[in-house]
Formats: sequence, C-alpha cells, structure tokens
Amino acid sequence: MTLLRMDNTLIVVEDLAAAKAFFIELGMVLEGETTVEGPWAGKVIGLEDVRADIAMLRTPDGHGRVELSQFHTPKAVKSEPEHAPSNTLGLRRIMFAVKDLDDVVERLRRHGGELVGEIAQYEDSYRLCFLRGPEGIVLGLAESLS
Repeated sequence: MTLLRMDNTLIVVEDLAAAKAFFIELGMVLEGETTVEGPWAGKVIGLEDVRADIAMLRTPDGHGRVELSQFHTPKAVKSEPEHAPSNTLGLRRIMFAVKDLDDVVERLRRHGGELVGEIAQYEDSYRLCFLRGPEGIVLGLAESLS
C-alpha cells in the first residue's frame, strides 16, 4: 500500500480573513500563511499567472488539515449555486467531531454560520448537524453522547 495519509482539503475562498476566522473559531489552529505564485505553481494546478494567498489550519489533534486559498490571479470562478443542496454532486461538507455541539454552533453563528437543517440526535450515540459558513462552506458537526 502506497497511501500514507490524507494531508489536507483545499477550499478556495473570496474572503480569506472571514474563512480563516470561521475555522479558528471552530477550534482549528493556524499553522501558517504564505503566498504562492509563479510558473511552478501554475504547472501543478494547470493555470497560468498564478498568485494566491494560502492559510493552512490543522485540527487540535494534528491529524486533519484544511487549506484555504484566495486567488488573486487568475480570479476564482463559481461552479455551482452558492447554497447548493446536500445532494449536489461533488464535495459537500467536511465533518468534525466536537464537544458541546450547542456551544460550537452558537460561536460559529457569530461568524456567519447558519444551520442547514436542524440539530438531530442519532439514537443514543450522536447529536449531529450541518452548518453553512462563509462562502457556502458546509461543515458537519458531530458530538458523541457516550
């Protein structure tokens, strides 16, 4: 087997500061920020004249990462409705395990977060919800009840 791990998930955003604040409020830790540009960057992603700011955030346990990227050139393009429903093809959400789901939802609401549906309980195991954040980013949040 050659796969070692999943390193990160990239989310392209228009407002890097707002998206970064949202994920930091969730509890992610900012690992670093940089600007990437030049021919080498374009070769990797198949674009020309690339210039983008990047923020890398990690989960507190150090195993998961989210990379946020704001393109200055070429400008980012929208590929679907801003508030696509959960059954839209493609990447729909990132799921996080949290403590005190109600508190997390309340804190994220102060950063523009909105429940997609409602907080639901699955048997005696979990409380779950989907929350839409800045730029339509959807998080799944799960609180273990055991």
